[in-house]
Amino acid sequence: MTATTASSAPTWGSMARARLGVELREFTRSRETMVFVFLFPMMLLLLFGSVFGGEEVAPGVTFAQYFLAGIVASGVFNTGFQSLAMGIAIDRDQDMLKRIHGTPLPATAYFAAKSAQVLIVSVVQVAVLVAIGVLLYDVSLPADAAHWWTFVWVFVLGTTAATTLGIAASSLLRNAKAGSAVITPIVLFLQFTSGVFLVYTQIPVFLQHVAEIFPLKWLAQGMRSVFLPESFAAAEARGSWEHPATAIVLALWIVVGLLLAVRTFRWTRHDDN
Repeated sequence: MTATTASSAPTWGSMARARLGVELREFTRSRETMVFVFLFPMMLLLLFGSVFGGEEVAPGVTFAQYFLAGIVASGVFNTGFQSLAMGIAIDRDQDMLKRIHGTPLPATAYFAAKSAQVLIVSVVQVAVLVAIGVLLYDVSLPADAAHWWTFVWVFVLGTTAATTLGIAASSLLRNAKAGSAVITPIVLFLQFTSGVFLVYTQIPVFLQHVAEIFPLKWLAQGMRSVFLPESFAAAEARGSWEHPATAIVLALWIVVGLLLAVRTFRWTRHDDN
């Protein structure tokens, strides 16, 4: 009897997978989240690509190609940071986190499921954006393994940093209604100063220095090193792709996000005693 009970008890992995299934179902059922994560960046890519796509930001590099790298980076960051932070805040307001915390589901399995959901959604989002860039704006994709390896590690580090920061930021929101007022201005500021909507070197230098502190600038620059020709590295602010600095800054933000999340995460509403 004891052996049978032990063998049938759910494992950490099975609970994490089950929770991931719940997270994915909840995501696909939320029209607002689906629009924000998928439709909004697609609309931006189509809009900016149609208006400025044919203009060159450097010899042989169109704005559409430059913007694709930026919108991919922004999409990854927004999915892990903005969407996740606001989603968790909504769950907290509705006491869903409180109920989850009262179940046998380990906290680590819950966060693993959240992180896996962000990763899966980001992969689909990037695939859709890249497909639009290739089909509508003749964006060329890398033909060698080295560039795709760069894409993988920049994507993984960027997604992880955004996810940990999103979990941490969720607890800074006193309620879900404050999400848009607090998170959206931060994201917009980073988008305009990190080389997403504007060519990074055309931004005032003091704003470039501010953007260098945060992960989106490095995520966008890392994506440019994948989707833009090697010759464009000379047009970057420091004349190179700065891959070591990209890896270090993103890794540091992962550590910062983890520390903040561990110290600040709340399972209950702020007004709960």
